[in-house]
Amino acid sequence: MTVTEALASGPGSSVPEAGGHAVTTQARNKGLRRAVRPALAMAPFVIYTVLGLGIPTLAVIEEAFRSDTGKLTLANVHTVMHGTYRLGFLNSILLAAITSVVPGILGVFLAYAIETSRSGVLRRLVATASGVLANFGGINLTFMFIATLGSTGVLTAWLSVAHLNPWNHGFNLYSFYGVAFVYLYFQIPLMVLVITPALGGLRPAWREAAENLGASSFRYWRTVGIPVLLPSVLGGMLLLFGSAFAAYATADTLTAGTVTLAPIQIGEVLNGNVISGEENIGYAIGLGMLIVLTITMVLYSLVRRRASRWLR
Repeated sequence: MTVTEALASGPGSSVPEAGGHAVTTQARNKGLRRAVRPALAMAPFVIYTVLGLGIPTLAVIEEAFRSDTGKLTLANVHTVMHGTYRLGFLNSILLAAITSVVPGILGVFLAYAIETSRSGVLRRLVATASGVLANFGGINLTFMFIATLGSTGVLTAWLSVAHLNPWNHGFNLYSFYGVAFVYLYFQIPLMVLVITPALGGLRPAWREAAENLGASSFRYWRTVGIPVLLPSVLGGMLLLFGSAFAAYATADTLTAGTVTLAPIQIGEVLNGNVISGEENIGYAIGLGMLIVLTITMVLYSLVRRRASRWLR
């Protein structure tokens, strides 16, 4: 529209803004950049997850249903549901349950004692130590316990002088319960790390309000403290369960494979210790572990969703 046409159109008419189309295009480009930036930031993580977790998971699922000749079969899954492989799953689940409940309870009490301490140095020291110990496992941890509490360990020798040798009273570091005892070393610090933020979510105003209404300490914990903390405690125990269920190096080096566990059985398959025609049994065991861990993480997600209501 020319200036003459605009004037001829009479009062109230308007002339389009110069560069209006350019402004709109610039706004669109700016909005597009805002939408793309988060995707670009997430791209490395997505690529890493697909390459390191997604593709191997799909490969395990596919090979679990194939025979050594490449044909589709259910024989592998059927085999791992019976005999020694079934025992390996049962032992792994029992070991994970024991080393999640016991460290879970102990970790809550330890974390609460530290959280209520007036010493900021102590809280930082415990948090740092828990972060280190929660990731300390494998051959190093096994050697430390063998050198300390093994049949010829230093502490065992000291206790023998006082006629308190635990090996003479049924203790065996290289047994199923010996593995569970060693797992406490890194499971308790892991629980401390997990539950500490939840303990920080217990607001002092809640306890003050309960006391003002005449509630005792026991009633406060029964009606307020425990209901608030319970989802976080259960979530922490589920994390401990998954950690213990999938652990391999510590149990394998401590028992040399004498304790039947699913991760150790996968290791034996990888080392070539497998019956002819059962080369893909390891994939079927891995599929079973994936199912158990998936169920664990789904339950953890549901529990954490409920716990997050109190941590906002």
